[in-house]
Amino acid sequence: MKITNENSHGFQYGKAIVSGSQIQQRSKASAPETKSSPDTKPDGESKSFAMGLFRGHINPDQVFPYPEVLSDEQRQNLEMLVEPTEKFFQEVNDAAKNDQLEAVEEHTVQGLREMGAFGLQVPEELNGIGLSNTQYARLVEIVGKYDLGVGIFLGAHQSIGFKGILLYGTPEQKQKYLPRVATGEQFAAFCLTEPSSGSDASSIRTRAVLSDDGKHYILNGSKIWISNGGIADVFTVFAQTPIPTEDGGTMEKVSAFIVERSFGGVTSGPPEKKMGIKCSNTAEVYFEDVKVPVENLLGQPGDGFKVAMNILNNGRFGMGAALTGTMKGLIKTAVDHAANRKQFGQTIDKFGAIQEKLARMAMVQYVSESMAYMICANMDAGSKEFQIEAAISKIYASEGAWFIADEAIQICGGMGFMKDAGIERVMRDLRIFRIFEGTNDILRLFIALTGMQNAGKQLQGLQKALKNPSANLGIIMEEANKRAKRMVGFSSAPSLKEYVHPSLQGAADKTAKSVEQFGISIEELLMKYGKGVVDQQFLLWRVAEAAIDIYGMVATLSRTSRSLNEGVPSGEYESTICNLFCSEASERVERNLRSLKSSTQRGNFQKMSLIAREMVKSGEVCQKHPLGF
Repeated sequence: MKITNENSHGFQYGKAIVSGSQIQQRSKASAPETKSSPDTKPDGESKSFAMGLFRGHINPDQVFPYPEVLSDEQRQNLEMLVEPTEKFFQEVNDAAKNDQLEAVEEHTVQGLREMGAFGLQVPEELNGIGLSNTQYARLVEIVGKYDLGVGIFLGAHQSIGFKGILLYGTPEQKQKYLPRVATGEQFAAFCLTEPSSGSDASSIRTRAVLSDDGKHYILNGSKIWISNGGIADVFTVFAQTPIPTEDGGTMEKVSAFIVERSFGGVTSGPPEKKMGIKCSNTAEVYFEDVKVPVENLLGQPGDGFKVAMNILNNGRFGMGAALTGTMKGLIKTAVDHAANRKQFGQTIDKFGAIQEKLARMAMVQYVSESMAYMICANMDAGSKEFQIEAAISKIYASEGAWFIADEAIQICGGMGFMKDAGIERVMRDLRIFRIFEGTNDILRLFIALTGMQNAGKQLQGLQKALKNPSANLGIIMEEANKRAKRMVGFSSAPSLKEYVHPSLQGAADKTAKSVEQFGISIEELLMKYGKGVVDQQFLLWRVAEAAIDIYGMVATLSRTSRSLNEGVPSGEYESTICNLFCSEASERVERNLRSLKSSTQRGNFQKMSLIAREMVKSGEVCQKHPLGF
């Protein structure tokens, strides 16, 4: 990151002053040669913990021990960046002023340019900083702690705005676009959402047709709620395109394009008025007969849906990391108030009701942080199959941060409700995180169905093996053995003893039992509903809830074990959090899995469906008013 002694307003960033060239030289010299590790084991099974979970397996490769991927040099480089970044957001950026102006102050934007904050993961040779995912996560955590609006401004630009060029761009596309967006000379935006297509990205209506001379695509359509939409010069745009079929006809498939405002025909509406993240620009973007050169196709024709999903999957890990910073800031405010506010002759931190709130806030932050840094470490180690884990992290962190903000206001009482305390702004900013980059509701279905699809393939493999038992005796006997043990009351849960610290064995046993029961429940659902399970959304929701808790248990166990093994000062504190979380999470998992086959729950689901249908039919609540008028 380009750090200078002073910005244009004479602000010194602090003691950790280094030049951009020093950082770049050290990064070049220190960055280890990363070889992408395959995502599958020799037997073809995925190494992803979440994928294995849906089969009742514990894949330890990516979760135990807690992954560490930073070299010593990378760690030193990152440490040099943390203090200046923190100082900048403490002393230059004014979150309250940005919120009031509904724009990021220009001197802040310029300061971000000077720091290299617009191209954190762009390669150095293309004017970027070349940070790894883990390094990036640590810096966006700081941004999330101080100003989520600026976080969206930066994230919409690089986490999704030009991420497609990083992931899918040709060498020519990267050379042309990345240097200018990395320096903040131009801003980028991600254009997917339309009035008729939110979570259902395949239903977009924006269309691009190849010109008669074959040199351009003619793009027409509009996009809504586009972050940076009114200020961006470079857009990643998704549009339906006619794709030739084998029978000589065509079919409509989504393709991705790099579009410049300078092409002409690109306009944007006024900034939207929003509940929160007000300083980030959000606007409609319109495309009218825009001539997009064929060389600006991103990826292959018809691959747009895959491009969009991979961009979003790659961006979600940063959201989890940023929100752990937000949680830290909120917790600090709440702790300060609780330790100093006196009521009934003592500070309120002495009261059990307040202690429970603080403990749960700390637990949610710790679990979120453990997940976020496990995922980005796996990404840096070469994993490509982290989509379920990233969705889990996004859901847990966004809902956890909302919970912590709400509790922080409650602890601070009337002061927390006042604008000057700053918590109400954070709460307004936080609400969008449960909606964008995949609503949490859709992501829960995504988690359940993606995992169950993988488990279903394995179940099909067993069914095939049964058709030719003599050739597949080993597979059949292994499964028969497991089922026989379960029938006589013996657990076939995989042991975690070799992976966790001895003092966490009780929590590890609870986790292993949860994994086993989860795998059994998934198998029962697939055998009962088959492909029809896609329509069982009441059940899929509970499946996702259990998966989220189990991944949280494993991430927390792994991180806490590392702390205890290394003898870090906070080890016992972390151990207390880990044991508490695993105890409560295992009970939630059991409750959610039990509801999958409960006749009482099925009846309740039917009642909820009936109530909802009646409300939709009447357009409101249906009951007669108790006063009769």
